[in-house]
Amino acid sequence: MAVEGRGGGTLSDLYQGSKRLLLKSRDGLERLERLEFSSSTAAVDSPDLSAAVRSDLAQIRSLCADMDRLWHSVPAKSQRDLWKRKVEQVAEEADSLKESLDKYFQRRQKRVQEAQERAELLGRANGESSHVLRIFDEEAQAMVSARNSSRMLEEATATGAAILSRYSEQRDRLKSAHRKALDVLNTVGLSNSVLRFIERRNHLDQLIKCAGMVLTVII
Repeated sequence: MAVEGRGGGTLSDLYQGSKRLLLKSRDGLERLERLEFSSSTAAVDSPDLSAAVRSDLAQIRSLCADMDRLWHSVPAKSQRDLWKRKVEQVAEEADSLKESLDKYFQRRQKRVQEAQERAELLGRANGESSHVLRIFDEEAQAMVSARNSSRMLEEATATGAAILSRYSEQRDRLKSAHRKALDVLNTVGLSNSVLRFIERRNHLDQLIKCAGMVLTVII
């Protein structure tokens, strides 16, 4: 497919990139779910992993926005409909993964809260539980920090996509103005050619008229 996006990639390239990110996001989500049921020590790195998954999903949404703009430019209607379905499928899969990731965050937050409540109960019975509570507090803070970083990354990606979209629209308008200017120049050039032809024809008619008058006088 020859239609190109803002970064120079074709519609096919953007689609293949989105499919690779979908596979990567799905694999990361499965790893998160496995860590969810493993020991707490093995799940320490899950905030970084969840942030990576959220970043990949944000990039997929940006690619979907590019593809949604490009498939309208496909000349053949059959191909245009096919690309429309493909883009919608990628967007639906990304939304499904996003929903699963949000549910994971909710379950994890709930477990952290339950662990804090248990630690508080144990603290009243045993002063040694303060260490356990501090561990869960650090984990909760790491999760909050990861979610804030992911949100900032999503906002930055959306802002960048909007800026690039405006640049693309300005480029399209400049191309249209350039084409119109060329059309005007071509029309002016054609008009000049017609005028020169008319002038030559008038000059020839004058010569023929003068020659006829001279011939008539002679006769």
